[in-house]
Amino acid sequence: MGRADARRARQRDARRAGKAGGIRRFFTWRKLLGTFFTLCLLGMGALFIVYLLVPVPTANAQAEKESNVYKYSDGSVLTRTGTVNREIVGLDKIPDEVEKAFVAAENKTFYKDSGVDLKGTARGVLNTLTGKGKQGGSTITQQYVKNYYLNQDQTVTRKLKELVISLKVDQEKDKEEILAGYLNTSYYGRGAYGIQAAAQAYYRKDAQKLTVAEGAYLAALLQAPSQYDWAVASPTGRKLVSERWNYVLDNMVGENWLDSSTRSGLKFPVPKEPKVAPGMEGQTGYLVKAANAELAKRGVGEDQIEAGGWTITLSIDKKRQDALVKAVDEQLEKKLDRKGDKRDATVQAGATSVDPKTGKVVALYGGVGATEHWISNATRRDYQPASTFKPIVLASALESRAETQDGRRIGLNTIYDGDSKRPVEGSDTPFAPENEDDRSYGPVTVQRATNSSINSVYAQMIVDVGPAKVKETALGLGMHDGEGWPVRPAMSLGTMGASTWDMAAVYATLDNHGEQVTPSIVKDAKHRTREAGAAAEGGDRVISREAADTVTQAMTGVVRSGSGRNAQGDYYAAGKTGTSENNRSAWFVGYTPELVTAVGLFGEDAKGSQVTLTDTVNEGRANGGGVPAMIWQQYTTGALGGGSDERFDLELMEPVQEEPPASPSGSPSESEEPDEPSDKPSQSEEPDDRPSNSPDPTPSDDESTGPGDSTGTSEGTDSGTTEGGGTDSGTTEGGEGDGGTGNAGTTDGTTSGTTSGVRPRPQNT
Repeated sequence: MGRADARRARQRDARRAGKAGGIRRFFTWRKLLGTFFTLCLLGMGALFIVYLLVPVPTANAQAEKESNVYKYSDGSVLTRTGTVNREIVGLDKIPDEVEKAFVAAENKTFYKDSGVDLKGTARGVLNTLTGKGKQGGSTITQQYVKNYYLNQDQTVTRKLKELVISLKVDQEKDKEEILAGYLNTSYYGRGAYGIQAAAQAYYRKDAQKLTVAEGAYLAALLQAPSQYDWAVASPTGRKLVSERWNYVLDNMVGENWLDSSTRSGLKFPVPKEPKVAPGMEGQTGYLVKAANAELAKRGVGEDQIEAGGWTITLSIDKKRQDALVKAVDEQLEKKLDRKGDKRDATVQAGATSVDPKTGKVVALYGGVGATEHWISNATRRDYQPASTFKPIVLASALESRAETQDGRRIGLNTIYDGDSKRPVEGSDTPFAPENEDDRSYGPVTVQRATNSSINSVYAQMIVDVGPAKVKETALGLGMHDGEGWPVRPAMSLGTMGASTWDMAAVYATLDNHGEQVTPSIVKDAKHRTREAGAAAEGGDRVISREAADTVTQAMTGVVRSGSGRNAQGDYYAAGKTGTSENNRSAWFVGYTPELVTAVGLFGEDAKGSQVTLTDTVNEGRANGGGVPAMIWQQYTTGALGGGSDERFDLELMEPVQEEPPASPSGSPSESEEPDEPSDKPSQSEEPDDRPSNSPDPTPSDDESTGPGDSTGTSEGTDSGTTEGGGTDSGTTEGGEGDGGTGNAGTTDGTTSGTTSGVRPRPQNT
């Protein structure tokens, strides 16, 4: 390198060093620290100015609390709510240990802090800015200020005001006054504001008589009143509130507010059942509760609803709602003696009706009345859906193009062994379910097995498909996962929990050709200062149209001449019956092209335990093909204005061609030749309820008939089915027979063809 090149290199290096040095001179630690402290001083100055400018406002104290208006879909008023349930009590009326329980739950440093939690407030502001919603971390003073002086809005402005006012209130009031205000203004759920109202709502006693265990529960409840209300909480909610209850008591011990020996002897104080507020009688309370639950999922918490000012329009069609209530009254309630017969008093009914094109819930039946039976039978998930789950097994089989153990593709004409107690093949878990009345059918088609709800066929089918795949299909169609859902062959009998709302969603998705339908009961929710989030939307394809439509085709046979014949009317219909373990629940879930409705009967004693429905509404079994199907039929007829000519527009899977099986030995000859789709009403056949080579079955409640159905139907209950050498999670279930009718199914059709469903009508007798 020459001298000139060396000189240029040194000059270049010097320039680079100069630039780096300039940057270092600009970003020195001294300058960075100076900038940081300057910003801190500016922030403190701004906060001081805000502190001076923001006064402590006049307390709202819910004095101007507005009512909420709930309306039917046509705009007519369903009900108004808004009376404040609160009674102010002083700390002298609240046991000291109960006071300490709230401090231990929410703010252990309450007696020593300045009334604010800067870190928690900063976190709340950040979460508000980033759209993460409500966050904890506020002190008791801040929560009191929010309740007493401000509102529940989740805005940065409100959080900053809360911070400033809390600092002032902490300076102006003593801790005892602040704590009393907090206890008397907090919302505890069940419409109760303040600890006195909460003590009455949960334990039917005054606040001064609360025990430390009860006080700890009420303190734990404040974190999530709806989720932690023991009476309506899910298993997860109960677990969480139990953990928080223990957390509160442990904190009390840690702060020397509770003796450890006393704490070890405390048991969780289960609260009493809730009492529904006046104006919530009949179905109104169930409708309001369902609407509020949906709004909570859309970002409007119970505390915001209770603050009032909402106009909430439901999707409920008043005429259809009235028709549903009338159907239950005439087909069930008039047959019961609730006051004079303890068995009749255990019968509960629930129903959900959905428009499959929009997902809107147009009618809902929650029980005898929200002020008499506070749990909604429409949305509860503690009963088994039984054989109404079988169409999901079929849908999964068709969608996955599953094959039998010997390699035959599963379709409506596929032949299975329908013998009772037949052990399933290909499963690691032994399972040999019993059919209704232990009846053996011999070789039967899937269509016949669907009509007659043959357990042994569907137990084998779920093994052929794979229980895990069937569960995946069920969740996609609209069911909800939870405890008590083992992925085993007994799933085919519907041994998990489900609500009528859930099953309406599943069947609506099938009715909607496999595109997901998510039921929604809130049509619109308006408030002058806040908005509800958008309703959940369906529309995603869960299974192919051909698979969904072929399941629909199968279920038209159930209504035409299977276990669901009592659902026949002046409309085209598909559906499925179900009767669970020990006859504790009985279902009919069905649909027309325009309307999907799930109806369930549930046996529940005064303590909330599940009991049998046998010998209640009638002698013998209470089957899905009986009262539930008759409720469904009367409601659907009324909801459709007497009937409908609209047909199912079905695009079916390519049919499976198999030779029809011979009749089972010892039973009447019945043709398994599938019928072609027809637009004419099919004629009901005389049922044959006799099992093969067995005595006459016991009398069935299904001897009662639906409109124009002189033959009735027969549908079975559990028969003590075991799995793996024992019960499957304590769950067993038997079949629902169609009364021995022949195969009334139809062919699978073709992928290119389109056919309408059959329009079963009752015969004139």
